[in-house]
Amino acid sequence: MPCLHRVQCDVLSLKMFIDTHTHLFLREFEPDRDDVIKRAFSSGVLKMFLPNIDRNTINPLLGITGSYPGNLYPIMGLHPASVKENYREELQIVEDWLTREKFYAIGETGIDLYWNKTFLKEQQDSFTQQIRLAKHYDLPLVIHSRESFNEIFRILEQELTGNVRGIFHAFTGTYEQAQEIFNYGFKIGIGGIVTFKNSGLDQVIAKTGADQVVLETDSPYLAPVPYRGKRNEPAYILYPAQKIADILGMQVQEIERVTTSNALSIFQL
Repeated sequence: MPCLHRVQCDVLSLKMFIDTHTHLFLREFEPDRDDVIKRAFSSGVLKMFLPNIDRNTINPLLGITGSYPGNLYPIMGLHPASVKENYREELQIVEDWLTREKFYAIGETGIDLYWNKTFLKEQQDSFTQQIRLAKHYDLPLVIHSRESFNEIFRILEQELTGNVRGIFHAFTGTYEQAQEIFNYGFKIGIGGIVTFKNSGLDQVIAKTGADQVVLETDSPYLAPVPYRGKRNEPAYILYPAQKIADILGMQVQEIERVTTSNALSIFQL
């Protein structure tokens, strides 16, 4: 049966894609979660990392990753959008779980000033505490940085002692901000946004190349063109991969190799 799209055709020659950021445990996937995962496998997306959000998502997260060992990997943390007055209690739950189960990173953490600035101080403290957890457990950080690069950089300057690694998830910054991230020893997560017409990420990628990039979907959010506005899923990681390849004048197989190597190094698999 002939393939209908260049991205689909290229799958046959790929070894393995890694989706470094997907929320498969959310209710958007309840009707067909296993089918979504099977489609990912069929598309060459053989490993997926699932960052926690808050206490309410821990059991669904562990249930799903426990059903697909060696393919789905749990990440433990408190999302900045879930930071409220009770954030210290939430962080204690995070710490308790870190002593009970194996996790592959801390996150997603960070600061989000897009939705609500009410709890900025709490977000800053929550981020700081999770950086310290990452250092204590020698785990990478998955950082959410929506409209908050300056605030995050200030905290990293104070807290990054020793060998701390990680990903700035759903990167939408400038070339200069990307360079600062690389200087901290972090990589940038690129997903469906790079396929959006006016994202500006094409210019950033053209300057930085793929050596500091990992791929992600952030599914069910941020679906790439041609699925923009619909539910995203890990199989769609092929579209940002192809877009990056086009920007850099490379084969998608090389983007797969570089980004997979980067992800394996960060998560120490």
